[in-house]
Amino acid sequence: MTTTVLKRGAKAPVRKPVARPAPRPATVALPVSRPALRRNVAITVGVLAALAGIVVAGLMGVWTRAGEEIVRQSAVAGLEIRHVEVTGTRELALLPVYQAALPGRDNAMLTSDLGAIRDRLRNLPWVADASVSRRLPDTLAIAITERRPVALWQHRRRLQVIDISGVTLTHDRLERFANLPLVVGPGANTRVREFLTLAATAPTLAPKVDAAVLVGGRRWDLKFKTGETLSLPDTPAAAGHALATFARLDQGSAGGADGSGLLGRRFERFDMRLPGRMIVGGAAVKDALDANAKAAKAAAAAKAKPLTI
Repeated sequence: MTTTVLKRGAKAPVRKPVARPAPRPATVALPVSRPALRRNVAITVGVLAALAGIVVAGLMGVWTRAGEEIVRQSAVAGLEIRHVEVTGTRELALLPVYQAALPGRDNAMLTSDLGAIRDRLRNLPWVADASVSRRLPDTLAIAITERRPVALWQHRRRLQVIDISGVTLTHDRLERFANLPLVVGPGANTRVREFLTLAATAPTLAPKVDAAVLVGGRRWDLKFKTGETLSLPDTPAAAGHALATFARLDQGSAGGADGSGLLGRRFERFDMRLPGRMIVGGAAVKDALDANAKAAKAAAAAKAKPLTI
């Protein structure tokens, strides 16, 4: 231990700083060698340049032209739609099918959009569904499921054939569908399933019905071929019950003197809209009332005639 003695008034000695060794620079070990790093950088730059070239080429339309050329070459090589095989058609004309199947400039087999072709086919009036498939090298196979006509629809003095869902199918050559039932009025086409279900409750009356008129979009009036009108309730269940009752009454009265039922006997209207009642109108009712009145008068006269002894 060193002891320093200071005299009075003397300055304290200045200590020289102790020189410290300079810090050594830190070194970091790279995970890859320098040649490998340079190679990776070169690859990255190359990939970015290639991507830039692809983008520029796409903007300039190079790839579009290349794709068109591939399609053209495949068509030249024989992969082109040359035949369209259609099955399942009966009413549908073939020309609209061909137009839906071959809309392109070259009709190359490999690039034909089968889903788009199917959608176009399903937009045709008679087509309920369709399937489309390729049959290499040059045939497109199309299977059509047609809609089934179930009735004629009259609206605004125009007749059209409709299917069970009310889709209009055609208004040409309607004589082919003369045996189909006729529904009349706005919205009657969308209620055709309801009417056919109703008619099935009275199969003996169905051949006698000339037309079914939808009244107010709520209920049916049945027009018979013999000229009468039957007004039915506005709910399907009540209408079915009323029609079945009318069919029984028509058959039950068929054993009359003239051998006919309610229909064809100079009645004009049967109203069964009220539950448990049938209101009848027409010349036959007037004749019956007149006959009853005459019979009542004759009975009254016979009763009032004095007895001669």
